[in-house]
Amino acid sequence: MAKNMDNLDAFLDKGNVIAIVGASRNKEKYGYKLFKALLNANYDVYPVNPNAGEIDGHKCYPNLKSLPKKPDVVITVVPPKITEVIVDEVIDLGIKRVWMQPGSESSKAIEKCKKNGIDVIAKMCFVVDGLKENLDELAFKF
Repeated sequence: MAKNMDNLDAFLDKGNVIAIVGASRNKEKYGYKLFKALLNANYDVYPVNPNAGEIDGHKCYPNLKSLPKKPDVVITVVPPKITEVIVDEVIDLGIKRVWMQPGSESSKAIEKCKKNGIDVIAKMCFVVDGLKENLDELAFKF
């Protein structure tokens, strides 16, 4: 399990630019709920999904390379095989933090992060485990 609690604050810093890979237009999916929770928490957050042009009026980007700003943190809410591909893109772009939402992690992706000096957190929810003190104000419900 890749839970690096030593640098949790670095992931949660409000100054971070965050990309959510797997953001969704479907209000029932975690990719949507996570995106909305981070918007409500006033993060500079970008949705990434090649199958969505926009989510609730926010432009959605097809991949990390197309973002207007380089993210400090990439959060994955996609199947493990896609997370592995995303980690390759993270390495190419020189991004240093990846948070793999529960169900999106794979041991291969985690190892790839570690081998390339990328801080990784997995098997934890960014909102429930990371921002837990703000859950009520975010009105975030799973």
